[in-house]
Amino acid sequence: MKYSKLNLAKEAIAHKGFLKKIPDIFRMVNMWRKGTYPVKSIDLILPLVGLLYVISPIDIIPDFIVVAGVLDDLAVLSLAIPKLIREVDKFLLWEAEQKYSPGGTKIIDAEIV
Repeated sequence: MKYSKLNLAKEAIAHKGFLKKIPDIFRMVNMWRKGTYPVKSIDLILPLVGLLYVISPIDIIPDFIVVAGVLDDLAVLSLAIPKLIREVDKFLLWEAEQKYSPGGTKIIDAEIV
């Protein structure tokens, strides 16, 4: 079975809820760039670099080495996507806190659905 990077990325992105959060990812990055959303740069940059690594044609282990070439991409995706989803969930909670808490009140306990 031959895997292309595009098919591999499609399978990894099929992660539950990932597609629904893509607009939120763009909004989070834009707000971070503008300085509105306070987050450590490394927490946002590392998952994005991981996704770019999988999409790019340049690899540490080339894809023509069938098993190892695919495994390095899967390893990067298995680390990048959950980290990115956690960051988006934190961003959505922060955004709701900013929207619904006028003044200095803060949301103490919330469940992410």
